[in-house]
Amino acid sequence: MTSQLRIYTMKPGAMEPFVALWREHVVPARAVYGFGVTGSWTTPDGAEFVWVVEFDGDLAAFEAADKAYYDSPERAALPTSPAEYIASMDLRMLAPVA
Repeated sequence: MTSQLRIYTMKPGAMEPFVALWREHVVPARAVYGFGVTGSWTTPDGAEFVWVVEFDGDLAAFEAADKAYYDSPERAALPTSPAEYIASMDLRMLAPVA
């Protein structure tokens, strides 16, 4: 299992429409390519959206599936680009603690 921590700093006023887009479109589109969501959170001030996405495979398989998702018709069919709501992103690969 490979996991990635995704931290998005949101543009002002963007949290609510972004979360709706994420729930209704992004998560289902990613599921088509084998991704699952471990959890999602917002910071108390509403400035950041944090989630963990996982894939049942090694890092190379994760990266291949991630590319397939971004190049997919499902991604192209999103009603709005998530980038319209996100000011900045911090993506970090995670390793389990034994």
